[in-house]
Amino acid sequence: EVQKLNQQLEEKNGEIQQMINQPPYEKEREILRLQKSLAEREKAQATSDVLCRSLTDETHQLQRKLASTAEMCQHLAKCLEEKQRREKGNSDDQTPTERANQVYLLLLHNETSLQALICNLQDENRMLKQKVAHV
Repeated sequence: EVQKLNQQLEEKNGEIQQMINQPPYEKEREILRLQKSLAEREKAQATSDVLCRSLTDETHQLQRKLASTAEMCQHLAKCLEEKQRREKGNSDDQTPTERANQVYLLLLHNETSLQALICNLQDENRMLKQKVAHV
């Protein structure tokens, strides 16, 4: 490994000697090339930073929406439990199948609204990805 590093050091020294022996206009050309390369890297880094911030913001938005959706589901579950307790007195004339159907319909409605929310989030995500690609 030491030999390998010494060889690399000799190669770098050779490059430095070549740079020193080059005419001034070639040195300036090399400096300009390096500056251009640095500018491109800085631009790529800035773009990367913008994308990261955008994705971080989107992640936070999705986390908030998920939390609110979970909260809504919990609220609906509590409402359903309360409704079932209230209707328990009326449940004597209601068959278990009818109660199961009511629960199923409520869950189906909740699932449909969640699917719509997911579709909206997917559309928004796709749109943000397109904006990122454009940037």
